[in-house]
Amino acid sequence: MHRAAIGLALFAPLAAFGHPADAAGFVHPFTGLDHLLAMLAVGLWAAQLGGRWIWAVPLAFVGSMALGGALGFAGVKLPLVEPTIAASVLVLGLLVALRVRLRWSGLAVVGAFAVFHGIAHAAEMPAEASTLFYAVGFVLATALLHAAGVALGMLPRARWAGVPVALAGLWLLAA
Repeated sequence: MHRAAIGLALFAPLAAFGHPADAAGFVHPFTGLDHLLAMLAVGLWAAQLGGRWIWAVPLAFVGSMALGGALGFAGVKLPLVEPTIAASVLVLGLLVALRVRLRWSGLAVVGAFAVFHGIAHAAEMPAEASTLFYAVGFVLATALLHAAGVALGMLPRARWAGVPVALAGLWLLAA
């Protein structure tokens, strides 16, 4: 019963989107393994850092991703977007697995990767979608995935979740 309620709560925001193409922004982070793992890892790592970093790390990612999305919507293209996103999965997994204690410089690392995620999200927007609703969707989905990562990060031995994330990052880079 609780799992059904959680599932409904996660996808209830889809009802706010007037057109199915607008909801694609919310769905996109959940359907791409690279985005899903990176965003969960951000939350895991934030939980490990504790204190103000529990909210600062996810906010840095979300803010930088929104900036990257705006740049992408404006037509800005960056080289090596997909390999950089794959590298973000590897690096974020390693930060979790190794319990790396970066603080301010960690915000820069997370923010830099997030710009690439935002540009990729913008590139995937369906032509018939509203830019605003699509962007709100991927920002909301990202925040939910970060929150899920923070919750998982509170569990004992959560650092070991970084190992399969890092391995998936290696696999994504090799693919």
